Amino acid sequence: MRIRKKKWAAPELSACDFYVPEPEAYKNRWSSFFKNDKTLMLEVGCGKGSFVGQMAILHPEINFIAVDIKLDMLGVGRRNIVKLFEGKKREVDNIALVRYNVDMLDKIIGKDDNIERIYINFCNPWPREKHKKRRLTHPRKLRLYKELLKKGKEIHFKTDDDELFTESLEYFKAENFTVKEITYDLHSSSIDPDSTPMTEHERMFSSEGIKIKYCIVQNAG
Repeated sequence: MRIRKKKWAAPELSACDFYVPEPEAYKNRWSSFFKNDKTLMLEVGCGKGSFVGQMAILHPEINFIAVDIKLDMLGVGRRNIVKLFEGKKREVDNIALVRYNVDMLDKIIGKDDNIERIYINFCNPWPREKHKKRRLTHPRKLRLYKELLKKGKEIHFKTDDDELFTESLEYFKAENFTVKEITYDLHSSSIDPDSTPMTEHERMFSSEGIKIKYCIVQNAG
């Protein structure tokens, strides 16, 4: 998703306690950043931060690393997260915002970090054949995620795009992820809304009558 340049993003992030400018220093030791040993989850392509912000409020017992490659997007995410937490009168103490290329996640996260779950929400579908390798669900990415996820750990994937969803299911199967749960119409399903809060894109697509696809897949080893 494109976003206009935000001149305020860099200075606001540099003054932000939950922004991590040098995440490589925490590989295999993210518990030292959070100063506790709570369960750790990861969102790749966190965008404007509403999903991770809501999850962090709903689940204070969990720490979240939220990664995006765009500094301006993370700046917007920081503001959105702060606003969400102000409404709950809580400090932001279980989120780490990280600017990083997803292709290099293994430089900042290791298996000793014990990532419990990876969230992928409304990533770019990259529909052209020559661009599909950029998808956050492409087999190249899945092989990287498997380096971070121990056997039995999960990826939760949500999208509006039919082709991306169908082809991602094929990717998951090819890389030995098993489907635990799947729906082609999330908002008409019995899945607990608190388990996967709505993002900005989700609200927009749903208002247009587009059904949201969602699945949980498990690393089978």
